[in-house]
Amino acid sequence: MSRSITIRDVPDAVVDELAARASSSGRSLQEYLRGHLVDVTSRPELSVWLEQVRVHREASGARLTAEEIIAARDADRT
Repeated sequence: MSRSITIRDVPDAVVDELAARASSSGRSLQEYLRGHLVDVTSRPELSVWLEQVRVHREASGARLTAEEIIAARDADRT
């Protein structure tokens, strides 16, 4: 079920910019903002994601240095 959200005290300049971006993408302001809200909630918060990475790294036992990662990246480019 869909629900409405009201956001108060949004500065005029912000509303104008959002409306311009919505218009340039061929969408209404409501469609534009709804799309961004859906997109934001489809990804975990940064702190949650970092914790997931930490847990995965510990479980995998991988211990690569930054230099090893860069060397592997560069090796794939040749």
